[in-house]
Amino acid sequence: MKTTYCMLKKFQVLTFILFAFIATGYAEDSIVLNDSFTNFSADLFENDRDEKNEIDTVGSVTLHWESSTSLNDVKIRFHVEGDKKWIYTKSFNSKTNEFEIKDLNENYFFEWQIGSEGNWSPSQEFHSLGIHLFENIVAKAGPENMSLSWSIDYDIATKLKGKNIKAIIKYQNDIAKRRSKHGIQGDDWSFTTSFSILDKTFKVENLNGHDKYTFKIGFAPAGDTDELKEEKSKMVWSKKVVKKTERGWGIAKLLILIGALAFFIFGMKLMSEGLQQAAGSRLRSMLGAMTSNRLKGVLTGFGITSIVQSSSVTTVMTVSFVNAGLLTLRQSAGVMFGANIGTTITAWIIVLLGFKLSIGDYAYMMIALAAPLLFISKGKSKAWVTAIFGFCILFMGLGALKESVPDLDADSALVQFFIDFKDAWYGPIMFVMLGALVTMIIQSSSAAMALTLTMVASGALPFDVACAMVLGENIGTTITAQLASLIANVHAKRAARIHMKFNVIGVIWMLLIFHLFLDGLAMLVTGDPYKDAAVAATAIALFHTLFNLINVSVLIGFIPQLVSIAERSVKSKGESDEEFKLDFINGPLGSTAEINILEAGKEVAKFGKLTSKMNKFVETHLNSSDRKEKNKMLVKIEKYEEITDRVEVEIATYLGKTARLEMSIEASTRMRGMLNITTDLERIGDIFYQIGKTLERKDNDKTYFTPEQRNGLNKMLEAVESAFDVMNDNLNAEYGSISLDKAIAKEKAINKLRDNLRREHLKQLGSEENMDNALLYSNVFSSLEKVGDHIINVSEHVADKNID
Repeated sequence: MKTTYCMLKKFQVLTFILFAFIATGYAEDSIVLNDSFTNFSADLFENDRDEKNEIDTVGSVTLHWESSTSLNDVKIRFHVEGDKKWIYTKSFNSKTNEFEIKDLNENYFFEWQIGSEGNWSPSQEFHSLGIHLFENIVAKAGPENMSLSWSIDYDIATKLKGKNIKAIIKYQNDIAKRRSKHGIQGDDWSFTTSFSILDKTFKVENLNGHDKYTFKIGFAPAGDTDELKEEKSKMVWSKKVVKKTERGWGIAKLLILIGALAFFIFGMKLMSEGLQQAAGSRLRSMLGAMTSNRLKGVLTGFGITSIVQSSSVTTVMTVSFVNAGLLTLRQSAGVMFGANIGTTITAWIIVLLGFKLSIGDYAYMMIALAAPLLFISKGKSKAWVTAIFGFCILFMGLGALKESVPDLDADSALVQFFIDFKDAWYGPIMFVMLGALVTMIIQSSSAAMALTLTMVASGALPFDVACAMVLGENIGTTITAQLASLIANVHAKRAARIHMKFNVIGVIWMLLIFHLFLDGLAMLVTGDPYKDAAVAATAIALFHTLFNLINVSVLIGFIPQLVSIAERSVKSKGESDEEFKLDFINGPLGSTAEINILEAGKEVAKFGKLTSKMNKFVETHLNSSDRKEKNKMLVKIEKYEEITDRVEVEIATYLGKTARLEMSIEASTRMRGMLNITTDLERIGDIFYQIGKTLERKDNDKTYFTPEQRNGLNKMLEAVESAFDVMNDNLNAEYGSISLDKAIAKEKAINKLRDNLRREHLKQLGSEENMDNALLYSNVFSSLEKVGDHIINVSEHVADKNID
């Protein structure tokens, strides 16, 4: 019984062992470690190319091993990490020592084994990380540096970090690339230090400025950079990205910034010239519309500045008008107030078309569309194409200016300088002075505004600092009118002083509420101007406009007080200072023929008024019994004759230079008429000088006119004076638009009076008592008739009825 029980136990044990052996030997996933394979390795993943020869997202990996025996029907099996479903290759001989697995999807981790059913090697790893591991690579150029950003799958990056893998960037410039291509040693790739694979940005420093670089991002086992350079077989590199660095800040960058600013100013000048030429008679009529109405003066200043896009043109012309006595101080104040509002349009053009719309990108297309107008000679086509070209060049210059302004971060010394001082009580005052200085140096408030806005856009200027500089630019722009008034009379100096005081007073009250005003302004715009550069640019343009509108609205009611302050602060030096002496055309040649001829026309009108004064000098001398007064009149006649000679030469020279500019047929005709007028006016001055010499000889010889002769000469002088009044009215009218009826009537009256005096004179020639003064008397009334001839010539030239 006991024996039977023992035999039964042995049978159960043997049965269990047999079933365990069967289960172990025939299970599908059984693994028996095979020590025939050693030294496992895997090459890097190689991307395939598609039909268009572009890099595909599938590829292959070659696996390597060493085998101690030659085995047939060996296979490799592999699966994606985390997925237990094995994929089997075809059979091969183990002595091949390598096998290429194809059609692998990119950016996966795998496990693999080599062997046969029931006899597999230990598990190994390989991956298919390829060129698309680092995607969306963007390079942003900086001064002698390059900031790279990219994206990477977070799960893959986390696995790489767990395997102690780090990222690295290699780069080379074009020179090194070409030298490396030709096999020159020492000019291969440069490498950055390694950094965390989880990082998505990196800044490559110490690069050559304005040099093109090629960059690739990769990863390799963590270690020293020099070691990584030698591990090229273990590195995976992204697609290349090529970008040129910016110039470092220095002399070259400063010259580029100045050149870009000059390009902007040149475009502004061209546009202004074109608009002035195109405006033509409308601009002249607007200038003629300046009246004592303050509001109308403001609108006139705003309109002119809006048309020509230059407040300097408006203020300088206004000072010239005051100097010529064509505008009073009160009238000029309104015009210059309006010019301040008109110049704010420039900031909006820059912000809306330069920053937001970026017209510079379409500049060449606009030039191409406008170019055919160059070949149209009729009308004002060339004026409009000049304006369009200037408009395009302006925004091309603005684009160059934006690129040349240094892109500074919050830690830069310049930005820190502004941040450190902006909150100080004297900070806004200091930045107002800086803005004024910049505008005085470059002589253009529009260019200063463009420079300010571009620095704000680049992050170099904080919003509140830029607003303070804009206030300073309002003061700096008054320097143009101040310079124009240096050689002008006291009235022009006072007009320039009013312009300066208006802006200074506005800046003072704004500084008192500066931060409160900016806080209120921030509520009117969408976004935070203190943090968003794009919002800041719009807010600055709005600040500029609101400041000038409020300033004009407040101070327009105080124009009489401003005039009074100007009169007290700029004292008259006497009668000679009260008389206008600054010619309209004194100074540099204007920008367009239309404006030059307009200024010359005012100068000619002033010339006519000046010449007519000589008639009064003769009349005073003739009727005075005071020796001193007689001598004073003779000195004035001689002085005014010299002035007429000088003015004729100056006007002729000025118009000669103007003739070199592009002008319309109408302008050319007007210019020829002015030249003829100046010749006639100068001849009038010569005739009066000869009359003065005749009167001087009469006094020296103690010869006297009879009462009848004196009455006759007085009638002649009165007729000439009346003709002068008509002539001066015609000179201030639009050329080609006057009627000659009055002028002809005055000329006939002079001729008739001359004939009557001559008949009376001939009757008296037989009397001995009249023989001594007869010749002098005849010379004077004959000369006065010649003056009348030249007066009618002037009116005929104004009417465009030229006489030879």
